Amino acid sequence: MNGANPFEAYDDHGGHEDHTDPEEHEGRVGPQGSDDSEAENGPHGPGGPKDPEKGNGQDPDEPPRIPMPRSSVEDTGLPLPEPALTPLILEHRVLKALLGAWALAACSPEEAAAVEDHLGLCGACADEALRLREAVGLLHRPESLDLDPALRTRVLESCLERRPPRIPVPEWATPYDAETARLDALLQDIGDAEWHAPVRLRWFERDEPTSRRTTVAGVIAHLLTVDGLVAVTLGLDDPLEAPAESPTPAARTEAFWRASHFPPTRSVRGPWREQAHNLVRTVAFAGGGSGQLPVSYGDFELTLRDSMLDRAFECWVHAGDIADAVDYPYEPPSPRHLHAMIDLGARMLPTALAARRQAGLAGPGHVRHLVPAGAPGRSLRLEIEGLGGGEWLIPLDSPGALASPDHEVAHVALDGVEFCQLAAGHVSPEEAAAGQVGDREAIKDVLFAAASLSRM
Repeated sequence: MNGANPFEAYDDHGGHEDHTDPEEHEGRVGPQGSDDSEAENGPHGPGGPKDPEKGNGQDPDEPPRIPMPRSSVEDTGLPLPEPALTPLILEHRVLKALLGAWALAACSPEEAAAVEDHLGLCGACADEALRLREAVGLLHRPESLDLDPALRTRVLESCLERRPPRIPVPEWATPYDAETARLDALLQDIGDAEWHAPVRLRWFERDEPTSRRTTVAGVIAHLLTVDGLVAVTLGLDDPLEAPAESPTPAARTEAFWRASHFPPTRSVRGPWREQAHNLVRTVAFAGGGSGQLPVSYGDFELTLRDSMLDRAFECWVHAGDIADAVDYPYEPPSPRHLHAMIDLGARMLPTALAARRQAGLAGPGHVRHLVPAGAPGRSLRLEIEGLGGGEWLIPLDSPGALASPDHEVAHVALDGVEFCQLAAGHVSPEEAAAGQVGDREAIKDVLFAAASLSRM
């Protein structure tokens, strides 16, 4: 404000830079009274005279007057030194009260160090700490049992080879036993909120994809009510208390959902699991001869042997739906059980073809009249690749016709899991990646017939 330069230089002490005559600096002595400042700082003191031609008076050959900043330890890439823990001095009663938190790894580092030092000196607290650590191990949730799908079968076979069961489960009921156990292991792993995760049930109806939205708990309720058809056949209690409009799986499921005052929750797992165990136990006591009992599904019938395979197939399919909803991996059944499910689907194809013809959804093919029952007729070779695969000759003209390789008109190749997804309504016939040779119309009819096997 008085005309001075606002950007005046300041010396190291915060005052204005000295502009006195450089001659006054001559003869000054160092701090020890010696006259060595001239050797260190030059003949004119620190920095020398303020020569306007040299700017600040610094000799260009000398090191800079201001030292360079030191490098930080963070810039060296070396690990930082651990801060020293200040030991806590705690009373015995406080240390004893901290044992539970220490066992749960919930103490601060200082508290944990104090407790561990104390455990080396106090035997009573050391025993208590060991007991608490063992108790914490029991609090962990059990590990998932959903491992290799064939693991359970291999373990059971190994056990039964050493000690045959007094009351064996029929071979045709083992797929249902295995698939319900796998689904139960999946349900064990999911949390409470995931029981309300949305799930969309999918199937085909009159060549059109259909779906129904529900939840994970709603899917288990669906399996409970449809398995109830088998339970009623075996003389067990029907889980459906409210009357259904018809005895079909879809009508029974809708009746169960309507009768629930609240949406199904994880509490439905208990009744479903108990019913599955009772079904396996009952068929084991009934023996293999019970496999021919008829099980009514309302608009069609299956023998008890095939019905148990059907229930195992649907249990696997809906377990996959649940696994997708909760983002959980789920594997196909063991090859032996998968083969039995594919065989059931292949045996049901002729009846499904006939039903489609009666509904006007499929034609009789190139022949004017269908072949009578018992006579050889046109056949399609269904080749299933991969684990659980095989080959089946499917009669095309009548459910009672004989399939004959001499009358083979088409050949279709499908992966085993893909065929099951097609029969479950999860893959459309147009999207099925099938190797096709021969009569295209017959191939189309068989693929759509496979999709028509699906239902809610």
